[in-house]
Amino acid sequence: MLQGTSSDVGKSILATALCRIFKQDQFAVTPFKSQNMALNSYITADGGEIGRAQAVQAFAAEVTPTVDMNPILLKPSREMMAEVIVHGKTVENMSAKAYRNHFIDQALQSINLSLQRLQNQYDVIVIEGAGSPAEINLKDRDIANMKIAELADAKVVLVADIDRGGVFASIVGTLELLSQQERDRIIGFIINKFRGDIELLQPGLTWLEERTGKKVLGVVPYITNLKIEAEDSLALTKTYQSSQQKFKQCTVRVGVIQFSKISNFTDFDCLQLEAMIDLQFIQSTDLETNFLDFDAIILPGTKNTMDDLYQLQISGIDRKIIQYANDGGLVIGICGGYQILGKHLYNPHSNDSEIEYLEGLGLIPVETRFEKTKITQQVVGEFVDSLFSDTHNCLGKTVKGFEIHTGRTEYLENAIPLIKIRLRSNTPTDSLDGCRNQMGNVFGSYFHGIFDNDIFRRMWINYMMIRKGQKPLDQSDFIKYEGSHDYQFDQLANIVRENVNIETIYQQISLYK
Repeated sequence: MLQGTSSDVGKSILATALCRIFKQDQFAVTPFKSQNMALNSYITADGGEIGRAQAVQAFAAEVTPTVDMNPILLKPSREMMAEVIVHGKTVENMSAKAYRNHFIDQALQSINLSLQRLQNQYDVIVIEGAGSPAEINLKDRDIANMKIAELADAKVVLVADIDRGGVFASIVGTLELLSQQERDRIIGFIINKFRGDIELLQPGLTWLEERTGKKVLGVVPYITNLKIEAEDSLALTKTYQSSQQKFKQCTVRVGVIQFSKISNFTDFDCLQLEAMIDLQFIQSTDLETNFLDFDAIILPGTKNTMDDLYQLQISGIDRKIIQYANDGGLVIGICGGYQILGKHLYNPHSNDSEIEYLEGLGLIPVETRFEKTKITQQVVGEFVDSLFSDTHNCLGKTVKGFEIHTGRTEYLENAIPLIKIRLRSNTPTDSLDGCRNQMGNVFGSYFHGIFDNDIFRRMWINYMMIRKGQKPLDQSDFIKYEGSHDYQFDQLANIVRENVNIETIYQQISLYK
């Protein structure tokens, strides 16, 4: 089990690496995170919702993601409230206090059930903790760290982030706040995100081993050249701040509105990887940004559509988006962003927000009503509209993605649908998704992952090139995103093998190659 001295120390990426390493060494391996709090989620083949990090780890392990890999998912919806998802399905929205006082025992039962099922199926379970195991004000009800190590009878590796500073204090301090029984579970440390000369660090490593009586299992370098999805919004700022220095002279500039409850921002990872694109996030209250600097503006998914739309309205960003679209700028909405582009939004059940009605941006002829039940499905469809231009015609092209929404969106007069859905969770269907305006410069869809489709993404980028009066790019100029993750996983595994004593880990868990 990987536990951390704090959040964002790199537990998820190291768990991904270990899943790949165990798979490479011919073991049946699965990821597991008992309780995850994240707005980046993934829909399993049977329609269950889990943390996206566990899905990525499952892909690294070359197994199909299931709800048992993340039995409890908490999705923050508003101040001190979160949607509680158990075994892939929504239970209810709860306050932090209600969850802690009244739901923990039930959650633990669900966690134990999932853990037992995985133990019966796999040789190795790579368990990821959450935050720190030493939050003394929360420790008695912590069901993500040492309690899970005890349930699974797991050895623990403590991960610390040296890049933020204070790595030795964070390790020693964490140990001091654990009980002796908990300390005994820890077999050693991994120091993550190291930059510099390892020889200069060695005296500190020697002191740490002497001080704690535990081994430093490895020092992992700061990894910058691998593109594996980040887990949560803590990584969002770092990831896209770096993009602002990436290419000031990029061919295409894309702005993404950063809602306060932005969800599934991994939808845009593939765009970040394209060399010709400068992707930047725009704060939803930032009136200083000149939208004319961008070739396209994207409204992403959000866990709280009503509140984030209201924030756009009171900040005045809504008027900037409308003006940008009316002047011919490209505007795209994904899921919650799609809903916001429409004319009306009704929230009679107060889902995630007390606001019951808002006018949308009115850029496409649809309206949305939020219901109590949530749609969570993998989807496959084909475009029923050319969308871009005759030279970059999407008509008939296959598109894959997944849906996560409580909104039910209806077409109004003059609506032009985008996609005919053929499969929902592998079940044949014949329904429509998405809408564009008459000019064709504004469109939206419920498809998370729409840009992951190589053909669609390339057509969209070349359409922007044509609009700029530039020559379309050749296929060789683009990345191949679909099916490209295996290379990234193997590279990550190689880096971790080179810098972590994997043999000691094998010995400690009594696993032999």
